[in-house]
Amino acid sequence: MTAPYRAARDGLPTLADIGYIGAVGGIHIPFRRHPDLPGDIGISNQPYNKLLRGLRFPGERAMAVLKQPWRTLQHVTLNPSRIGAIAQAALVLNNAWR
Repeated sequence: MTAPYRAARDGLPTLADIGYIGAVGGIHIPFRRHPDLPGDIGISNQPYNKLLRGLRFPGERAMAVLKQPWRTLQHVTLNPSRIGAIAQAALVLNNAWR
């Protein structure tokens, strides 16, 4: 079981990107336009997608800030639950460097 599913099972609000289409059980994914239908996702779904983007932004930005100066983190293939110590060390070094 992957980390998002474990977090959702434990009752934590879990935000995912478009790659988790079809996920169930408390994982919140954005609406997307149906490939066979013309037009946009619909006016009622746009605020939901905007909210999800706003909630996901800090985490996405933090990873981008860590990945740029620390090229090693771009190639890590560890389980996300095991990379925490490496990311924390990189964050400490990044903050000391700035």
